[in-house]
Amino acid sequence: MIRAEFFSKADHLNGFSVSGHSGYADAGEDIVCAAVSSAVQLTANGITEVLGAHASVSAEGDTVSLNLESASEGNAEVFLEALRLHLSLLAEDYPKNVKLIYTEV
Repeated sequence: MIRAEFFSKADHLNGFSVSGHSGYADAGEDIVCAAVSSAVQLTANGITEVLGAHASVSAEGDTVSLNLESASEGNAEVFLEALRLHLSLLAEDYPKNVKLIYTEV
């Protein structure tokens, strides 16, 4: 199962950590894993490369994490909200494969 944890502070998203494997299909044929991986990569690249926002990003093993360095990275939150929405819809369609968790930090 893919576990997507979203971090918020004062009702503003400021990061995420996505880990695991969906188990929907074999490697290379797993549409759920591909959808999540692509969305996570788009979000991280959009925040750091397109917006130039200051964020710490790590990819270790099957976990990708991103944390905004400042609450003033306003437009970056739009990318985080879009990822949250996308993964939420995937979790509705594939409840055995994707789980969302929300953590106040």
